[in-house]
Amino acid sequence: MNAREKILERIKINKPEETSLPEVSTFPNEFANLQETFTEMLAAVYTEVVPVKNIGALLAQVTDRYQGVTNRATTIDALMPWADFSLTVNDPHELETLELAVLKAEFGVAENGAIWISDDHLSHRVLPFITQNLALVIPASSLVGNMHEAYQKLTDTSGWGCFIAGPSKTADIEQSLVIGAHGARSLVVYLLEDQ
Repeated sequence: MNAREKILERIKINKPEETSLPEVSTFPNEFANLQETFTEMLAAVYTEVVPVKNIGALLAQVTDRYQGVTNRATTIDALMPWADFSLTVNDPHELETLELAVLKAEFGVAENGAIWISDDHLSHRVLPFITQNLALVIPASSLVGNMHEAYQKLTDTSGWGCFIAGPSKTADIEQSLVIGAHGARSLVVYLLEDQ
């Protein structure tokens, strides 16, 4: 038996017993209007929320808003003709010149403006962080009130995912707020009313 096998055997022997997860309390949200609260929370972190009726209206919005922007990519099939940057790359480093990514996300949380995005809708996990400007598209009907409700939605989640709330920012250098320090410099959220 070599050293590696000995180590793995010892790990198997000393494996702790499984413990059940603790009981989690949930708290009902008290927001009268989830969309209004979500919009207010994101406005506080330099993010605009734009309601759009359908995919056609979304296409019109992004075409108008991002006129003159090159290196734009999307993971939304209906927007593919508008995009001029291909995401079919093997090495994510090839995405370093990406100016704008319009990505589908799963849902948003009203209490803090967090938006859940997972690799179910991403060709590369680095997309929301490597792009200079980010636009996330979520169904308006998918908003939840608080993180307790958000975690209920994530009970069957497998794979990678994260919450994003606003553009990248830091205020640890000389107490000055810097936007775009470690990721996207801007974020726009499109709330899609019709699927």
